[in-house]
Amino acid sequence: MEMLLNDFSLGLFIMQSIILLVLILLMRKFAWKPILDALQSREEGIQDALDAAENAKLEMQNLNADNEKLLKEARAEREAMLKEAREMKDQIVATAKEEAQEQANKMVAQAKETITSEKNAAMAELKSTVSGLAIEIAEKVVKQELSDKSKQLELVEKSLAEVTLN
Repeated sequence: MEMLLNDFSLGLFIMQSIILLVLILLMRKFAWKPILDALQSREEGIQDALDAAENAKLEMQNLNADNEKLLKEARAEREAMLKEAREMKDQIVATAKEEAQEQANKMVAQAKETITSEKNAAMAELKSTVSGLAIEIAEKVVKQELSDKSKQLELVEKSLAEVTLN
């Protein structure tokens, strides 16, 4: 350390101080400002990127919320469509049942009408046959009566034996 103090020169010290001050002034004028500007622009760029990332995050949250809302609406619409389809199916089934019941009722009514008309026709035919037989018997009886009563009874019995009723 003493050696340093022995080698100390005041002129050299002043000269080096002046060079240092000139160097600091030059650095300040030419280098400091561009370095600070570069740092400032980099800081602004980083801040802009952070802001953009935050905005993107908010937009993503909004989009997710919108997607959830659309999904809920789509589900509700699907449920409404399914409910409407079920109601239409039930209505179609009910209508088909009613139409089938009406057809069955018509068929039963037609069958009853047919049975009634056939019954009436059979009764008319039966009456016709019975009246024909009665006329025949009466005719034979009248012919026989003129001749003999015992023959008349015999003829009635014979006629009755010939007639078979089902």
